[in-house]
Amino acid sequence: MTTPAGAVPRLLHCHSTFSAGGKEVRCARLMNAWGPRLDHTIISAEPDAMGAAALIGAAVPVAYPQDFPAMKGRPTPARLAALARALKPYDLICTYNWGAMDVVMAHRMFARAFGLPPLVHHEDGFNEDEANRLKPVRNLYRRAALGRAARLIVPSTRLEATARDAWHQPPARTLRIPNGIDTAAFAAAPDPAALPLAKPPGQRWVGTLAGLRAVKQLPVLVEACAALPPEWHLVICGEGPERDAILAAAAAHGMTGRLHLPGAVDPARVVGLFDIFALSSASEQFPLSVVEAMAAGLPIAAPAVGDVHMIVADPNRAAITPPGDTAALAAALARLAADAAWRAQLGAANQARARSEFDLAAMLARYEAAYSAAMGRAF
Repeated sequence: MTTPAGAVPRLLHCHSTFSAGGKEVRCARLMNAWGPRLDHTIISAEPDAMGAAALIGAAVPVAYPQDFPAMKGRPTPARLAALARALKPYDLICTYNWGAMDVVMAHRMFARAFGLPPLVHHEDGFNEDEANRLKPVRNLYRRAALGRAARLIVPSTRLEATARDAWHQPPARTLRIPNGIDTAAFAAAPDPAALPLAKPPGQRWVGTLAGLRAVKQLPVLVEACAALPPEWHLVICGEGPERDAILAAAAAHGMTGRLHLPGAVDPARVVGLFDIFALSSASEQFPLSVVEAMAAGLPIAAPAVGDVHMIVADPNRAAITPPGDTAALAAALARLAADAAWRAQLGAANQARARSEFDLAAMLARYEAAYSAAMGRAF
């Protein structure tokens, strides 16, 4: 069943998790930009991981039902049929990452029999269990499940190649939309009151925005910062299960007094307080946090995972290091920390590139066109 002509289209979003990571932040920003033009329902495969809900504006019609069938479990025909029945009341199904792939398979198997709405799948990257190598069984499952999807949307060139080569998705179905942000909002002055800690005069911050998950390798970032001069502190903004591992790494590397874990934050109000933005991830595709830091005028130190090397401005590529090389990341951070002029040069180049290449308006227009085409109606 779809909504009558002229009614507000209903979108169902099935997420692997709705903690405030990159894909969830992007989803919230799209919803906020469209406002009351769409009606949204959000499901998380991890029901307690709903931190990104706080980013959705009050004017956005959104529901979080508690009676949706479980997205985890063995993909038996009965369970997939139950998932498929739950898709019927909507105009468009949006699924996100491996954690929602059973919903995609349910749609693949029962779309015709149940008269289901179209489905658009989004792939933004992989967890630690596929950070280094994709699992062949999952590749086969993705390939089969995606057979009836209207679109597969990816943010990076590497994921586009994966969709083509590993999942055998036709180019006409795969759409690459680079992540975009409100670059003007991130260029504005940050708000020190948005963090539960103060930045004393003379103190410098290496900062990052990340879900505290194993794939982000945040203990590695703690280790990479350990040899920095004592005025340099590490601020890791985000929530997740790796908090204790990060604290243990700080104790092991003498960083306990220089590590801060303020939890979830509003990135636009906070990222400009950093002096250097850093990543340590084992796997990324098109990390939104890097673009946010660029728009705030920051230099980036990160491993060359996903499209990071291509995202940053050309001068900043000297601070992009080989994946898995903690010593190289530490050296890049040390060089940036020692040279304020170089930090300023890279920050200015990154800000200009973010404005010209990764503004929210272009991303918003492309998502609206993709969703409208899938539904066969504008909104």
